[in-house]
Amino acid sequence: MRQKLEMTISVIALVVGAVIPGSLAAGQGATPPSLQEQLQAQYKSVKMGSDSNGPTVLEEGTVLAIQKGGILGVPWGSPKGCPSKYENGSLKPPSFLCTKGRGEVAKRGWGVLKGHIPGASYVPDGNTNTSDTRYFNKGEKVYPTKIAVDLKNEKISFGVVACDTCNQTNPPTYYKSEVDFQFAKGYLEAADVTKVEDTIGEVFAIDTSNSGTEAQQPAAQPEQSAQAQSAPAQAPPASIELGQTIDQVVTALGQPERIANLGSKQIYAYKDLKVTFVNGKVADVQ
Repeated sequence: MRQKLEMTISVIALVVGAVIPGSLAAGQGATPPSLQEQLQAQYKSVKMGSDSNGPTVLEEGTVLAIQKGGILGVPWGSPKGCPSKYENGSLKPPSFLCTKGRGEVAKRGWGVLKGHIPGASYVPDGNTNTSDTRYFNKGEKVYPTKIAVDLKNEKISFGVVACDTCNQTNPPTYYKSEVDFQFAKGYLEAADVTKVEDTIGEVFAIDTSNSGTEAQQPAAQPEQSAQAQSAPAQAPPASIELGQTIDQVVTALGQPERIANLGSKQIYAYKDLKVTFVNGKVADVQ
């Protein structure tokens, strides 16, 4: 019986010994999240759709506040955007072909070429619009639309679309844009995600402010506090005790409306009470 028990224990030990190392190896071999996955977890992308009125937000994303000028927006339906470039702390706006209406700039560009290239002429296409772009202002709110990490070219493309409800834009415009964050060679392969987020935050900072009524409450609190400070503090109620002198009572209550002198007994009549003194000290209060 004892031999059987020892054999059973040995078999269990062998099974456990085989399972545990395998589990540890599986845990150690788990692939850590990529830089793109970590950034996508930090910046939730908006989900866009459309209805009878045009583009619309189906699911909100992380609200970001623009920190730098030079980000050019184009309509949501535009097939091609105008990305800006951010490198070494400097934001470079898009090329001149996107700055003041892609069609108009292209027209001027072809007008210049006409004098130098035989037969060159400007032919507008269906996407030509001389007023379909605008620059985002510093402080405007946007949603992320995409985050693409290009390790080969050391670049992160960060797409955004206007948060028109945040900006109180009515009717909504849903202008979109993109910023390409350019990094030094070999940086992104081993980059700390928090440092990458710090760089992105120099252009798109996560908005922590409240909106609507909640945003107005903090502004009202200092005013209320100032009013409370300017209001005079209320004096404690007057206290009359047996044995107090006439001077002490007058100091607390002021001069009486009437005084009755009865020799060693005096009665001071106030509006709501009577104080009786005997030999100059309070003997009764009614």
